[in-house]
Formats: sequence, C-alpha cells, structure tokens
Amino acid sequence: LVAVGDRVWVLPNGPDKGLIERIDERQSVLSRQQAGVSVPAEDVILANPDQAMVVFSIRQPEPHLRMLDRFLVLAEANELPTIICVNKMDLADGKEAEERFGLYTRMGYRVIYASAESGEGIAELENALIDRITVVTGPSGVGKSSLINVIDPTLNLEVGDLRDFMNKGKHTTRTAQLLPLPFGDETYIADTPGIRELGLYDIDTADLGFYFKDMEPYVNNCRFPSCTHDHEPGCAVRAAVEAGQIDYERYESY
Repeated sequence: LVAVGDRVWVLPNGPDKGLIERIDERQSVLSRQQAGVSVPAEDVILANPDQAMVVFSIRQPEPHLRMLDRFLVLAEANELPTIICVNKMDLADGKEAEERFGLYTRMGYRVIYASAESGEGIAELENALIDRITVVTGPSGVGKSSLINVIDPTLNLEVGDLRDFMNKGKHTTRTAQLLPLPFGDETYIADTPGIRELGLYDIDTADLGFYFKDMEPYVNNCRFPSCTHDHEPGCAVRAAVEAGQIDYERYESY
C-alpha cells in the first residue's frame, strides 16, 4: 500500500485529481508491527526517510527507556541514522538529563536536549534537520508537534495538554504528515501520531543483538554462533555485561 513519503507517478485527471500509476521502490522505511494483529503485518510510519528523530520528554510524561530501545532497534534494523531529542528540559536540570540519557551519548547516538517552552536546543535541532527528510516519532504527549511549531511557527500544528489520569499524552496528530521546512533546499519533516505500542516488524530474534549498538561488537565473539545471550556458556555479551562494558538495563531491555 502507498504510504506517506512514497514517491509516486501520477496521471492528472482534471484540475485537482489524479490517478497513482506507479510507486517507486522505497530506498528506506521506518515501520512497526501493526498493532492488534497477531500475524506479521507492516505498519509504515514513513517511507523514504533519511533519518529518524525520536522524541522523549524528560518529564510529563516520564521517559520510558524500554520503548526508546525499541525505536532504536527499528531504526538500526532499517539502517536509519537516529537523533534522540529530549524535550521539556525546562522541567529538569542537566544532571537529571545526563543520568537518564547520557548512556545513549556514550553509545554514539546524537542526543539533543531541547525545550519548546524556553527555546533551548532549537538551533541545534534545525541544524540537524537541514536538507534531510526526517521522521519525527515518539510517545504521545512528549511535545513533538510543539517542537515543530517552534522550528516553523507558520505550520501551526495542533497541540494538546496531557491527560490528568495516568499522565499519558492524548493524540493530537492523527495521521502522518510530510511537511517542508523553510531552510535548506530539501528539508522535510514528518510529524507522526504518538505511539503507545511499538511491535518489532520483520526482525528475526537471531539478529536482534546486532541492532543493539552497544552489544553488536560482542555478538560474534560468543562460543556458539547461535548464542541467544541468555544462558549459553562462553557468551561474550553476558561477560561484557558483568565487566560493565554493556549497561545492565540495556541488557535487560534486550
């Protein structure tokens, strides 16, 4: 099925209609397992992105790092460079942010600390987006649309308040939209609906370790080629965890 971001050939039919005749082969994709479906079924978040930007808030709602790890696995599996944006920095200090997200910087991910409220980090975000198609994703309520509005106020995307119960966001973006930004020659950003469920699509469990950037250097050093890094003797990954070379929480996430 055609998805937002696909490059298509259209035969015009009157002044404001057309028929899609062909869909070009996708160069990249960010997709997840379709929610509520027990058989493999792809839900395309965006076709043909150059990079992904995963947005989490430092507070309100509290960051769920297991979900962040799932986003990163999806991006790694699709060979997409990924930026982690930590929003709402006006609600916390740098020390708290470093304690929660510093691990990802040390793994080699670009982490940008920002605030749609105060303007912190906005210039750095703009620089990271220039001349790229960026898919912006993350949980509900973290301020994705608010950040995009600060980057380009003319877009005036709808934003919403957090729900009182469970402190989780409500959906304000209902469908993915590919939006041009007014800097660079080919700068586009895709605002996507907030995600509460993130199933891994088309990822073999035998390959999962390769998509954890901090585990990948050790995966081929295990005694057994089919090591699951769970119980086997001679597991290089578990040895790295015990030696403090892989963070224990990341191993638990795996």
